Amino acid sequence: MRTHEKLEVWKRAVEFVVTAYRVTESFPKDERFDLTSQVRRAAVSIPTNIAEGAARASNKEFVYFLSIAQGSASELSTELLIACRLGFLDSERLDLLSNELNEVGRMLSGLCKYLRSKSESEATTK
Repeated sequence: MRTHEKLEVWKRAVEFVVTAYRVTESFPKDERFDLTSQVRRAAVSIPTNIAEGAARASNKEFVYFLSIAQGSASELSTELLIACRLGFLDSERLDLLSNELNEVGRMLSGLCKYLRSKSESEATTK
């Protein structure tokens, strides 16, 4: 079993969850069960899917869960943009969050590419 705790992308994603929780603390209270909840769930979904994928038996399964994590990152990006347009988040903060989220996305893409190439090279050596 692979250990997700050693993956830099997992560490960055966990840090982003902490940031997302802190940012949403300032959202209006009437958003607690709406946008606040959505932002938090999407943020949490990123490192949890990385962890679940790392625990799977094959690289193909791992890539599948990394793809779900990427989808959650895209969802989160949209939710943060909506929060900004609603005035819950200023554009400077949105830019900082977006840059960090984009970096996590690049790291996920790089890991997917690495795992796919590893799977292909293992398949050709069999």
